[in-house]
Amino acid sequence: MSEAILDVHDKPKAGQWISLSLQHMFAMFGATILVPQLVGLSPAIALLTSGIATIIFIIITQFKVPAYLGSSFAFIVPITIATETGGIGSAMIGAMFVSLVYAIVALIIWKTGYQWLMKLLPPIVVGPVIIVIGLALSGTAVDMAMTIPVGDASEYSLLHFSAALVTLMTAIICNIYFKNIISLMPILIGIIVGYAYSAAIGIIDYTAISSAKWFAVPEFLIPGVDYSFQVTPTLLFVMVPIAIVTISEHIGHQLVLGKIVGRNYIKDPGLHRSILGDGIGTFISSLVGGPPKTTYGENIGVLAITKVFSVYVILGAAVFAIIFSFFGKLMAVIETIPTAVLGGISILLFGIIASSGLRMLVDNNIDFGNNRNLVISSVILVIGIGGAKLEFSETFSIEGMALAAIVGVILNLILPGLDKNELDDGTE
Repeated sequence: MSEAILDVHDKPKAGQWISLSLQHMFAMFGATILVPQLVGLSPAIALLTSGIATIIFIIITQFKVPAYLGSSFAFIVPITIATETGGIGSAMIGAMFVSLVYAIVALIIWKTGYQWLMKLLPPIVVGPVIIVIGLALSGTAVDMAMTIPVGDASEYSLLHFSAALVTLMTAIICNIYFKNIISLMPILIGIIVGYAYSAAIGIIDYTAISSAKWFAVPEFLIPGVDYSFQVTPTLLFVMVPIAIVTISEHIGHQLVLGKIVGRNYIKDPGLHRSILGDGIGTFISSLVGGPPKTTYGENIGVLAITKVFSVYVILGAAVFAIIFSFFGKLMAVIETIPTAVLGGISILLFGIIASSGLRMLVDNNIDFGNNRNLVISSVILVIGIGGAKLEFSETFSIEGMALAAIVGVILNLILPGLDKNELDDGTE
């Protein structure tokens, strides 16, 4: 690790503080607002709760971990399914139970250590589940990019598809041909360029912007007020198993962040604290109508490039996110982003999610000459992508990626050779 310009507990000067914090906010902005746009939640609430969740996370981790929490892509399909079966309130309730799983896992790690978790969720299980998440969303991304609604149906539109392609190519160019901070904001820059192109070809409806107020309170969704608190087995099995992926993602981020900053975050402040912070952030978010949260790789990338590791800079980004969430005109602009633009950026994003699962398998040297690994990954992929379903009654079923994740964990536990797949914790 090269010498830090600002270490974890260093406070920047006022002007520097503002610019560095805005940099972090814009790095996470595109992805954080994209998730609610895809699942029918409020972008303003997503921004507000990302700031609140980040502050909570930093407090729980004793101001030692400079991580930013944004909207989690892993829950797009589960939220969509939960919403279709029981309304958006069901998705929020499911997210609350996900946060409960985080709390339970954190408690067990606090009392017994974390090695059991490494054995329960090895790369051969988590990698294929991540691939399923990305590929399960691929059809949605392509439909968004090239079709427009016509009555109850949809039809192909080359004009709209061109906006998707411009968005996609802009994001690719930013990611590949730039090596500075711009390479960490391909989503935001892609959406901005795609929006400008869409304006030029006349496919944007500006009605929402003209009618929006400059200052507007985000649209909260409160249990017992905006929806009834009703828990079903299907709801739990749609949302909760995805914690398998998000907890593994969290561990990976903590290991990478620790190497960048030069600290062992698995031991201090401890994995139990960071997982608990993630979980409480998700709980608070879902309590007011925001999507589940996760630590963001984009912001870890900003830390690596700038060598500014200060938690106070991250806190500043969280405050800016909260402030921006009350800008009604800005939120109205976000609402007018054409579906084709969102589809174009989603093609890249969902593909990257699937590819990150492949990368996990490669980085951990998973041997597919070993029949055990071949069986586990094959079953997970086909069950998840094929949409296999266990239906016990009209109100209770387990399907798709949730079923794939559960089956993967079970196969990993019952098939011989478990120790060969143990996750390297990156510590000595």
